[in-house]
Amino acid sequence: MNQVFELNVDSHSDRLDTYVARQCGMSRAYAQKLIEDGQVTVNGRYVKSSHRLDTGDKVTAIIPPPSPIPLTAEDIPLTVIYEDSDLIVVDKPAGLLVHPAAGKYTGTLVNALLARCPDLGGIDGSVRPGIVHRLDKDTSGLMVASKNDAAHASLSRQIKQRSITKGYLALVTGHLLPERGAIEGPIGRHPNNRKRMAVVTGGKEAQTQYQVIKYLDGHTLLEAMPETGRTHQIRVHFSAIGHPLFGDPVYGKKSPLLGRQFLHAHRLGFRLPSNGEYVEFRSELPPDLEETLKHISKEAN
Repeated sequence: MNQVFELNVDSHSDRLDTYVARQCGMSRAYAQKLIEDGQVTVNGRYVKSSHRLDTGDKVTAIIPPPSPIPLTAEDIPLTVIYEDSDLIVVDKPAGLLVHPAAGKYTGTLVNALLARCPDLGGIDGSVRPGIVHRLDKDTSGLMVASKNDAAHASLSRQIKQRSITKGYLALVTGHLLPERGAIEGPIGRHPNNRKRMAVVTGGKEAQTQYQVIKYLDGHTLLEAMPETGRTHQIRVHFSAIGHPLFGDPVYGKKSPLLGRQFLHAHRLGFRLPSNGEYVEFRSELPPDLEETLKHISKEAN
């Protein structure tokens, strides 16, 4: 099914392709293709990508559904924490993509899940079957995937109602105060870098609760509890308050100690679709993060 954006322009300084890309969360090149294909109108008229918008213009953009991606089952090792007839909870390692995307159709969590749960291919479309939430490629930890439509609907509803418990262990730079708090800031595409997210005016509502676990020399270990599920939310929020995640190459800086951001989904709780019982699962820090903590702790002594 096509996705339709009906937008009211409140600035006259943007080119049409730039405006559509920002408002619809896509690359400028893809926005230009949509305009060339006649999928975008301004006040009901077809115009060029370079058309300058005026305040009060009405832009309509029709986004066709993604082309089906042929999925293959692959025997990729999985650490399964829990499994029943409705769902499966796995401990995703860092470096594993969750679902196929352009240019990467194999070697993902979805490919691994299809090998273990063959019926997964019939769930919620062809691109990311069974996936109800995701983790960044280089974020490790707990994820739940559904095995049937009813379970998918139940888990999606819990996410929408914000009744799913999510806790992430994160190491941030600096001495974060207060020890308990909340970060609020709307998140959207970075205005100057489409590959990054940022706290921006007009972005989607986002809130992250946190609790400090302990202070190390120049660093803070904490549990982050996102109330919403925006792309890169935890990484963006802590960077925005001046405490980027340790080792984050995008929102902070790389570290010779760790080849990724220090972020691990260690706690996940929800109600089972079958009977409504609340269950909660935990995952210990993986070796690379544990070693990083030990190294920093030694430096602090």
